[in-house]
Amino acid sequence: MYMPLGMYALRLCGSVDEAEDIVQEAFVRAWEQIDNGREPESFKAYIYRIVRNTALARTDKVFVCIDDMGEAVADEDIDTSERDAALWRQIDRLPERCRQVFLMSKRDGMRYADIAEELGISQRTVENLVAKAFSRLREAIEAHGGRVFFLPFL
Repeated sequence: MYMPLGMYALRLCGSVDEAEDIVQEAFVRAWEQIDNGREPESFKAYIYRIVRNTALARTDKVFVCIDDMGEAVADEDIDTSERDAALWRQIDRLPERCRQVFLMSKRDGMRYADIAEELGISQRTVENLVAKAFSRLREAIEAHGGRVFFLPFL
């Protein structure tokens, strides 16, 4: 549950460090509320609301505090964060060189020629490794019943 919440917080605030702080704070707030007898119907929806509200309260653009038991988080937001987390878990499982090349290309936006030069491999090898990464990611996601529409960092 931590990783999908982190992905959700990251989309809200744009900073990995801030997202981690938000998720940690959300768990603390949730457990404090539960200890005080406020048991939510759905812990999942409840923790996502706390993450959203904490992120909103920390932004300079919007300073809104909505009761944690109030407004619901859209199911689409939860689904997206869970999909993103599953995708990153699959990326982490790629072979080291394959993952490195894939991230240099897709996350960092490097051209294949630049990756090849930096790593001292051929451009064709870079192309093959990226294709291999996409194939493995697609297989892993489809094996879990998901359909691949896009990768969040492309």
